[in-house]
Amino acid sequence: MRRLGMISRTLLVVAAGCFIAGGDVTAQNTNPPDMVFVKGGSFKMGNADGYADESPVHSVTLSDFYIGKYEVTVAQYRQFCNATGRKFPSDPPPAWYEEHDNAVTWQWNDTYPIVNVTYFDAVAYCKWLSEFTGDSYTLPTEAQWEYAARGGQKSKHFKYAGSDDIDDVAWYDETTRERGPRSVGRLKPNELGIYDMSGNAWEWCLDNWGKYTAKSEKDPTGPAQGNYKVIRGGSWYYVEDMARLTSRDGPLPKFTNYNYGFRVVKVSKK
Repeated sequence: MRRLGMISRTLLVVAAGCFIAGGDVTAQNTNPPDMVFVKGGSFKMGNADGYADESPVHSVTLSDFYIGKYEVTVAQYRQFCNATGRKFPSDPPPAWYEEHDNAVTWQWNDTYPIVNVTYFDAVAYCKWLSEFTGDSYTLPTEAQWEYAARGGQKSKHFKYAGSDDIDDVAWYDETTRERGPRSVGRLKPNELGIYDMSGNAWEWCLDNWGKYTAKSEKDPTGPAQGNYKVIRGGSWYYVEDMARLTSRDGPLPKFTNYNYGFRVVKVSKK
């Protein structure tokens, strides 16, 4: 893991039962997830004013696709685990905080984004969902993720996914007080009607993590080889800088914590 350990807080204080689900996210209690159509197009990926790994800015052209309106929820992931016998993530807080005397267990909520899942868990969910529905689901490529977060062809060039004011669109450490995620869909969506692409849960992408190149690309899938996988979007436990549209990091795919979740992509049939 490259940057996250330097940015995170050193202490987690959580309170059981302190979150009330907001918004109408009942459709997210079962599979398949609600999807948003993203019309393909070209955009400039990256940020010349960001961290070194966000440069160089380069041109990317993408085909049409669908992306999850919300992050995959606890209820949806539990349905997958029940159907396949896969182990559901352990109750929060994460073991590496239990040494603190004031660490208190917070409870899973069906409308929270699922967290504490590895890259391999997310890929397994996509495989099951494809078999369950007959459609082809996968994790978003990093380019698909950034294009959708930017608002696709409707982009207004915001700093975060849907606004220049982070409090409009993202749960991050200053708004959650580091007390866990919030129910999906409670804040403003971005230009395409997609929620929580900034903050709430880091989201696994399909790509191996690697440095950008300056060359133009068509439907890129990242480096062919690599030890790390891309995560995007920041989380409830990290500072606002991590929730920027172009912020990226690359943990080991077997690694997870109570910040790591995902959303899915479906290939367009239009």
